[in-house]
Amino acid sequence: MQTEKVIDHIVKWLKEYAKNAKCKGFVIGVSGGIDSAVTSTLCAKTGLDLLCLEMPIHQGKNQVTRADRHIDWLIENFTNVSRQPVNLTPVFDSLVDAFPKVENEEDRFMSLANTRARLRMTTLYYFAALKGYLVAGTGNKVEDFGIGFYTKYGDGGVDLSPIADLVKTEVYELGRVLGVNQDIMDAAPTDGLWGDSRTDEDQIGASYPELEWAMEMDDQGKKADDFSGREKEIFSIYKRYNSANKHKMVPIPICEIPDGLK
Repeated sequence: MQTEKVIDHIVKWLKEYAKNAKCKGFVIGVSGGIDSAVTSTLCAKTGLDLLCLEMPIHQGKNQVTRADRHIDWLIENFTNVSRQPVNLTPVFDSLVDAFPKVENEEDRFMSLANTRARLRMTTLYYFAALKGYLVAGTGNKVEDFGIGFYTKYGDGGVDLSPIADLVKTEVYELGRVLGVNQDIMDAAPTDGLWGDSRTDEDQIGASYPELEWAMEMDDQGKKADDFSGREKEIFSIYKRYNSANKHKMVPIPICEIPDGLK
């Protein structure tokens, strides 16, 4: 990959999109992970306003620290960057208290994890509307178009996706060239929606390089029976997520009314 040229291409694309949309800049949620670090740096390089939001919800201290350091680094290197901390923990807790109780708390773990992401999306759009900015998405190609590893109308609710045509290993390559802090480069990817230390690999059962391989094999028309051992397991994991999350990756279905019924 011609990394420097890819960076220049994305930065130019971001500037042109914002200009055509008559928007003054971008707002992004910085999580302490590689995707938001790379995306925010690309946005900063446009020279347009960039507002970095920190939106902890019972967040692990290591994630908050990495996000803090990354925003500090952006502000030191780019005059167009500002930060805005928004503690969403009390909002989240109040919302949970307002929901009906359930017999088994584990039954709603996934719903509450997605609720965190949707609270953050709402917060991003509040500031975007307030300041005339675009919400920049941080999803990569494997998450957005491979396994659908994001929350519908949560971190999937954005105005534009600068890195969605790059797989995770390519995002890391951009991070290396951009000079992203080493602690972010070394951190295991996590969605940060559970309030604990579980990683993306813990949840999915496969690493991003493995999923990238499976995505390539699927594009080539391969089937699970074409593989054995760990490769078959990885491919099956990929296909299971791809099938279950297809509803996130295709347009919302519309019930079309026949002309004769109108």
